[in-house]
Amino acid sequence: MAVETKKLTVPITKPSLTEEEARAPFESIRSGWVTQGPKVAEFERAVAAYTGAKHGIATTSCTTGLHLALASTGIGPGDEVICPSFTFIASANAILYTGATVVFCEVDPRTFNIDPEDAERRITKKTKAIMPVDQIGLACDIDAINDIGKRHGIDVVEDAAPAIGESYKGRKVGSNAHSTVFSFHPRKVITTGEGGMITTDDDALADRARKLRAHGMSVSDLDRHKADRVIIEEYRELGFNYRMTDIQASIGLVQLRRLDELLRLRRERADRYNRELPEITGIEIPYVPDYAEHTYQSYCLRLSKDCRLDREDLMTNLLRRGIATRRGVMASHLERTYTDRNGTVSLPVTEEATRTTMLIPLYATMTAEEQSHVIDSLREELQ
Repeated sequence: MAVETKKLTVPITKPSLTEEEARAPFESIRSGWVTQGPKVAEFERAVAAYTGAKHGIATTSCTTGLHLALASTGIGPGDEVICPSFTFIASANAILYTGATVVFCEVDPRTFNIDPEDAERRITKKTKAIMPVDQIGLACDIDAINDIGKRHGIDVVEDAAPAIGESYKGRKVGSNAHSTVFSFHPRKVITTGEGGMITTDDDALADRARKLRAHGMSVSDLDRHKADRVIIEEYRELGFNYRMTDIQASIGLVQLRRLDELLRLRRERADRYNRELPEITGIEIPYVPDYAEHTYQSYCLRLSKDCRLDREDLMTNLLRRGIATRRGVMASHLERTYTDRNGTVSLPVTEEATRTTMLIPLYATMTAEEQSHVIDSLREELQ
């Protein structure tokens, strides 16, 4: 009787969590501080120190962090914010939450990050901010964006969702823009389940963001509980409930201590892809400019014109081999949420990129066998 060989299943990604992360919430649970409290404050300080920023403001997600950063600078109805379309729709949605208008711009065809020249061409008298995105874990050319912001007197809010640990010209992402926002979703390099963090050197922005994330409360729960007198809080403006919990932050503290090692492992696996995949006809590996590193939150292939399969057929064939893939990145301006508001917008570089890019599995705990299966399968499908 023939024995069926078990098919190797390779997910697109998986979080790297250990027993230490599993034990981390115990102290918070035992103390009774399970909402935003001392562990959140410790996590904020740790992320700020790691990135070289003065302040960290923890949030429930990167999306709410982006909304909070924009709202804290006073952006609202009647304003315009420029951001690339080639990004997960949350980037644009955060702008829309403020009541401002999203103005989409193009990306560089090699890095897939914001095209500074195209962004500057779209500035009007209503423009109040630019939101560059560190796409897939590669830092954007933030100096070029900051220069545009200074020339035109507009804010820069960096969407660094997948880029914690990344460097730009030797400086950690998180200390290079007026405000930067990270994600701790399970698909990112480190995770708190869900969660986000704003980093900034601006004292006033940090103070307002901390208040707005807790319904506009004039003093935090933690400060009231530590006080030696009764404090009656006030609510002077409309705020939100964007508070991270101490349970999440306790996990985040462990993950942050492991961040550099997790990045090393990701880059080792990316280096193997970079060495072996160029031998396969029809695919191009990620481009990394000299000014940046790459977290490889995802490994993005581009299908060239001589690829023998179209993207959907290739993804389907890989799925049948037990390999999960995803389309590269969406073109947000083509989604109905924005076509209904903005009408037809032509962004040919973005549209070409979203048609021809594909993510393949990469994660810190990926085994050599799993990676060989991905590489061999791509070779067999495309050669």
